[in-house]
Amino acid sequence: MTEEHDLTSKMVEELKKEFHSRKDAEIIARAIQKNGIKAASEDPMASERLHRAFSYEIKTGKPTNQRHSGRCWSFAALNTLRHKFATKYKFKDFELSQNYLFFWDRIERANMFFQKIIATADKPLHDRTVDFYLSFALNDGGQWANAASIIEKYGVVPEYVMPDTHNTKDTSDVAEVFDSLMRKDAIELRAMVQTDASATELQEAQERMMGDVYKIAAYSFGEPPVKFDLEYRDDDKKFHQVLGLTPLKFYHEYFDTNLSDYIVVTNAPDHEMDRSYLMPAQDSVVNGLPIKFVNVPFAELQKGVIKQLQAGETVWVGNDVLQQMDRKRGLMDAKLYHREELLDVDFVMDKKHRLETKQAVVSHAMTLTGFDMVNDQPTRWKIENSWGKDNGDNGYFVMTQDWFEEYTYEAVINKKYLSDRVKKVADSEPVTLPAWDSLQ
Repeated sequence: MTEEHDLTSKMVEELKKEFHSRKDAEIIARAIQKNGIKAASEDPMASERLHRAFSYEIKTGKPTNQRHSGRCWSFAALNTLRHKFATKYKFKDFELSQNYLFFWDRIERANMFFQKIIATADKPLHDRTVDFYLSFALNDGGQWANAASIIEKYGVVPEYVMPDTHNTKDTSDVAEVFDSLMRKDAIELRAMVQTDASATELQEAQERMMGDVYKIAAYSFGEPPVKFDLEYRDDDKKFHQVLGLTPLKFYHEYFDTNLSDYIVVTNAPDHEMDRSYLMPAQDSVVNGLPIKFVNVPFAELQKGVIKQLQAGETVWVGNDVLQQMDRKRGLMDAKLYHREELLDVDFVMDKKHRLETKQAVVSHAMTLTGFDMVNDQPTRWKIENSWGKDNGDNGYFVMTQDWFEEYTYEAVINKKYLSDRVKKVADSEPVTLPAWDSLQ
């Protein structure tokens, strides 16, 4: 065991002396204290590197807005679908209901939560997996497969059929209510298992608990429609009307998409390359699409992304948007903030070490809509975000190639655009990851 060292007054004096030995220390202090570290270290030439012109881009409409919620994963998934509808039916600003998907996600996620609590009832509360389930409960973050599973089971509806409510625009209040209920119910279910309750008794308890979940969801989000009328005027001013569609019929008839054909390609250097992985702890729909990752070198991920974009299809990407990003201007550049030069401190970590130490997280999902190519190499990328029109250029961000390589970890790509190497990995026997893995 290493010896602990007290911070002595002599050591403190040495720290002060070292700090003041830098001639520009007071100038730097004034700049940081007045403006903050980001503003004081931002590269003024970044805008030149992030010029908003692209050699290839897919025409898309107005941006969506997840507001104060963690629903980026579902917004990005629905954005890729709505782009297809917009192109095929000439309705640029068509939007799908995020509230509809979120309603069913809450219901399905609660049902899955109860299954997991029962399955781990023999473990102590401080068990790491149990702790994960209780800590995240009905967290409104998610993975692409969470959205895909809901879409395949329940279909989709236009945004006007089930628009956002106060509780989807800001999920904090309803999340607190759901999490409190889930944890209370978890204690009851664990006690029932530990006292040898029958399968029938457990099923009855779950059904009662699901009744509470449905009630809260219906009060907060409204009940989803059984049928609706599709009515819109396309970009050529032609009016369209189809009456009495169900959400599933609308999805199957208007979206030529088989979500099972898509693969979540990852580049996570803290995991073995050319391996596939499962994360059952984050599955949210019983018998739905599994949370599965196919981990390959970044060049393979990028090739698939480019092919899918060139085929006219936008791409769901998972990344760490908390790094080197100017939210207001919509800039993403690995060299946007020069903290090392400003502070004279080394912060450099490679992608592998950032993931291993939790410095890197897959914090956000967005939609790639274009790229700029110079000498057959991509230099920057166009991103559709879900933060509304007041961030970025009318809701659209631009990223440099180095940001894409450093801070993008996942891309959802149709297998027809992937190399034989990636498809072979996708077909391999997957390794099961724990709940707390870096790809969560």
